[in-house]
Amino acid sequence: MTTRGTGGGRAPVAGLLLAAGGGRRLGGRPKALLTHRGRPLVEHAVRVLREGGCAHVHVVLGARAEEVRERAALPGCVLVDNPGWEQGMGTSLRAGLESLAGTGARAALVTLVDQPGIGERAVARVLAAYETPDSLASATYRGVRGHPVLLGAAHWDGVAATATGDRGARAYLKEHEERIALVECGDVADPHDIDTEADLAHLE
Repeated sequence: MTTRGTGGGRAPVAGLLLAAGGGRRLGGRPKALLTHRGRPLVEHAVRVLREGGCAHVHVVLGARAEEVRERAALPGCVLVDNPGWEQGMGTSLRAGLESLAGTGARAALVTLVDQPGIGERAVARVLAAYETPDSLASATYRGVRGHPVLLGAAHWDGVAATATGDRGARAYLKEHEERIALVECGDVADPHDIDTEADLAHLE
């Protein structure tokens, strides 16, 4: 894993965008480069994090990472290479949390690049749940947990140890379910993933 770039500020909560997916069910089109509102989807996802209150943003790249760098305008972001991206989202989460070590961040607000319906209002709501480095919080959509997810720094080692395949932090969060602050966001966001050709209808 390599990291490039510099991020501004030392706010307690850093944005962590997982944007490494190769879009296997989309004919091999990397999700970061799908077009949304005339620009690469990764740009939209970074803007959402920033407008939601995350001044410091790390972006984990994988599929066609160099092309993402060339085509997407991501000034001020820390760009994290995940050479193991094909093994699943868990590797991207581990790479992203590793990149935050030593930055002064006390929590990571994790979002996925392929959920364009989750905007800055959902980010701001979950961000507001941060209290200490021991915080855990998750957006919910009519009672079902989803993203964004806030992971206090005290949990990063535990999350990394259990993040395998496409499960991300799911196993760790299940083990610590009673400690998660649930933040209902169904009234301000749509959590649909962009996974198939049919899902492209959610892009503009």
